[in-house]
Amino acid sequence: MSARTFVVVIGVLAVIGLLGYGLLSKGGDTIAVGDRAPDKELSELGGDGSGEIADYRGSWVLVNFWASWCAPCRSEAPALESFQRQRSPEGFTVLGINLDDTSDDAIAFVRRYGLTYPQLRDGDGSDRRDAYGMTGFPESFLVDPAGKLAGIRRGPVDESYLAEEVAPLIKSPT
Repeated sequence: MSARTFVVVIGVLAVIGLLGYGLLSKGGDTIAVGDRAPDKELSELGGDGSGEIADYRGSWVLVNFWASWCAPCRSEAPALESFQRQRSPEGFTVLGINLDDTSDDAIAFVRRYGLTYPQLRDGDGSDRRDAYGMTGFPESFLVDPAGKLAGIRRGPVDESYLAEEVAPLIKSPT
């Protein structure tokens, strides 16, 4: 084997090793059901105020991370809005957190889908993605009244998921 071939083989092995390490270590810091929901004060989308998950302590909240450019986020928006309208009298809320987006695009998304539930925003979103071990968009995290994770959904939600997985939990005593 020539010296040049040897260097190329070592380079390829190094790249494969780094990719493997990155994939394996990404899942190491992920959160799990029962953990306290990571929290941070964020700006209200399109407003002057701020908010955080702790504002909903004592109630069930489904934290939904989304972006306007995300096709699955667009498909789940009507189901989330419908569930919010049905369950808000029980003290439940969906809390949207927009990441990796411009404010104008995010506001247009909220208007397009008629979303009435609260919306927060974290511009580049890297802090929230890291805190929740996110792997993509959308992702939703059900937080119980004590502030602990009761459910994790990596990917879009739909009516059946909300009815079969979320509704029974929010009806049960904590």
